Amino acid sequence: QVQLVESGGGLVQAGGSLRLSCAASGNIFKTNTMDWYRQAPGKQRELVATITSGGNTNYANSVKGRFTISRDNAKNTVYLQMNSLKPEDTAVYYCAADIAYGTTFLRYWGQGTQVTVSS
Repeated sequence: QVQLVESGGGLVQAGGSLRLSCAASGNIFKTNTMDWYRQAPGKQRELVATITSGGNTNYANSVKGRFTISRDNAKNTVYLQMNSLKPEDTAVYYCAADIAYGTTFLRYWGQGTQVTVSS
């Protein structure tokens, strides 16, 4: 089994910063792509940022230039540095990881961490 646990969420004023962490633990052979998603009230869950095992990144247009995704492969941990936060960034943030088992890839999800940005 694999468990992903997010941390670092909280309440912050507009313009502030937060750093989210997500650590994967358990029976992990290889962690491939790791992602951050978010789901705001009344909205569909959206992909915020991705990072491959090689360090290539991609961002949603809404966060590009403000958020930075990074990872520590040795720790199976992915981070999301969020700067210049806006009220529209308020959401539950979820991490996800693709775990490889031979040729099979399984997607695991964290339980989510609340990020609230006040105006």
